[in-house]
Amino acid sequence: MDRAAFLTTALTLAGGRLMAGLMAPGRVGTMAEGFVIPPYLRKGDRVGITSPAGFIREEEILPAVDRLLDWGFEVRVGDSIGRRDGTFGGTDEERAADLQSMLDDRDIKAVLCARGGYGVGRVLDRLDYRKMRAFPKWVIGFSDITALHLDLLAKIGVASLHSKMCNSFPDDWSSADPVVRSTILSIRDALTGIRMTYEASPHPMNRGGRASGLLIGGNLSVIQHCMGTPSEPDTNGRILFLEDVGEYRYNLDRMLTNLQRAGKFRYLSGLIIGGFARLKQEAPGDEFGREVVDMILEKTAGTSYPSGFDFPVGHQRNNFALKCGVRHTLTVESQQVRLQEIK
Repeated sequence: MDRAAFLTTALTLAGGRLMAGLMAPGRVGTMAEGFVIPPYLRKGDRVGITSPAGFIREEEILPAVDRLLDWGFEVRVGDSIGRRDGTFGGTDEERAADLQSMLDDRDIKAVLCARGGYGVGRVLDRLDYRKMRAFPKWVIGFSDITALHLDLLAKIGVASLHSKMCNSFPDDWSSADPVVRSTILSIRDALTGIRMTYEASPHPMNRGGRASGLLIGGNLSVIQHCMGTPSEPDTNGRILFLEDVGEYRYNLDRMLTNLQRAGKFRYLSGLIIGGFARLKQEAPGDEFGREVVDMILEKTAGTSYPSGFDFPVGHQRNNFALKCGVRHTLTVESQQVRLQEIK
């Protein structure tokens, strides 16, 4: 597809509607325990789309562009979209440059990562956050993008949005699954300043209680690979959420054990376990013999903070947008689990 024709098509797909009740009142980032919450978006704000990890074709981002325009935003499509270097969305240099340009451009108020895959960790040390620190903006994505969320929190203390990306927007919005539509709309709500509340069904192994703290977390494998780097998360006094996909059970246990040995579970305020999807099966006779619930209970033995399983986050249909680096309250009761943003 011709790039100029693609961009012209993309930017005329929708009329640009946005409900007035979703407008954020201010344009200045706010502070929460030393962390900066970027300004929320208004109608007419520009969202950049880039692919700092895996490659994605230009036509694959069109459903996301359509939604963003329908919500009243403008869109800038980055140079990494449509590029490919092996499994990556361009070379390390190209992906880093595209992301850097998005972070530095003051006209861009949010950066939506097109997809995950692998590759963010290869470009983190090429990024310069000086302009991002001065003029923070929302960075959006999950899976491999977890590394970018952690890096932003560790280095400059800027909140970001853990959510679905371009490759998860439905092709036909009118016929999309209601759960999928709700998860996509949660991105809009989070970006425009809605106070977010999430609920999960009770689980027999939940541990009750109520606690507050900054919300951090994401993909377990990526968190594990950030250990010992400048992106390593500080979990003390915070609510940690974890999810993963496509792993062997023994490998999940190895990663969780490493986090345990590093003290990452010891002083949490609360723990949220999301989806652990499409786990690989061990060879017959070599089964690991423990499920994720068993592993978590083992690693957190001797602690008393509230914890909840089967939370709607992860590589699954019900993957709702979560604001990393923003204070939340986690309430775990016998009949309900609730996570609520604190304004």
